[in-house]
Amino acid sequence: MCEVVKTLDLGGVEVLLVERLLRARKEIVDYTVICLRASTDELIERLRSAGITVIDLTGSPRLLVYARLVAAVRRVAPQVLNVHSPAPAIVLRPFVRFGRRRPALVSTVHCERWPKTMRLDRLTRGLDDCTVAVSPLVARSRAVVGARRVLTRMHGVNVQEQRRWAARARLLRREFNLPEDSFLCACVANFRPQKNHRLLLQAVEEVVRLRPDAVFALAGDGPLRDEVVRDVETRGLGDRVRVLGRVPRAARLVAAADLLVLSSDYEGLPVVVMEALAAGVPVVSTRVGGVPDLITSGRNGILTEPGSAGDLAEAMLQAMEPQRHRELRAGALADAESVDMADTAEWFEELYAELAGDVKA
Repeated sequence: MCEVVKTLDLGGVEVLLVERLLRARKEIVDYTVICLRASTDELIERLRSAGITVIDLTGSPRLLVYARLVAAVRRVAPQVLNVHSPAPAIVLRPFVRFGRRRPALVSTVHCERWPKTMRLDRLTRGLDDCTVAVSPLVARSRAVVGARRVLTRMHGVNVQEQRRWAARARLLRREFNLPEDSFLCACVANFRPQKNHRLLLQAVEEVVRLRPDAVFALAGDGPLRDEVVRDVETRGLGDRVRVLGRVPRAARLVAAADLLVLSSDYEGLPVVVMEALAAGVPVVSTRVGGVPDLITSGRNGILTEPGSAGDLAEAMLQAMEPQRHRELRAGALADAESVDMADTAEWFEELYAELAGDVKA
């Protein structure tokens, strides 16, 4: 089996794929992962350590990378090809569909929005044998228009591991050089426009004025990182907001937090929200993407309308109130099993076996 992903960086799509493959029964199925680029070796090394072949095309010239992708897929000659990013899927579909040795073709759709590629993706999606949506929202969205068959599967995370990290929260805070006695709010989101860190910092200004024990830890990487650092300094928040940058195994930071906060303008199905629930950490987030499929306001978190710093600040302050926080934490813990990755690897293995049999027939 072959999985194709545009990057193997530390984003949600990549983490979902890696966690599933680490749970797969590799003694039964051989897996190869092809990525077009990777700015860190962390996920590649985790896959290779588990006996999974990784073909990294990072060094390929930009004009040749898709030709090399097609060549790599032909060399692997898988029974089933699952593509997790729209641009590679657009390129691979015609080559795969009309090749002499045609694998079953799957596209896994992780986000409801692909603004740059939506039209071409829609035109070629009918070449897939199956489309897998990672949330009910994605399954209802324009991102799967044109699909011949749509299945929905929420992937999940390693719940037991998150619980183990949560039990070591104080030790983790020391590792990250964060105050052990603070009310720790974590934001794990790459520094990109859609994550709207500016909105978050506007809300933080109000929160820290009323909650002197609040500390915010921002983890991630991306083109806007330096801009966010400057914004923190300009607002005089340097002692209350820690920009940690890229954090290996950032799920540990989530488990060490008292609250997860997201200020995004749009999302798919955020892995970090599932990591928070698995660790019993309540979530305050804008009501975007697949977040409402995971978070119920008043049960395991609080949702706000996107674009409102005032609403986001008010939600954080509500979630910090001791009694409310205990209730939200209990709700998050109760919902942890709903985001367990345990059955997802087996679900995909069964799907792959079915599709491989259909192609042979």
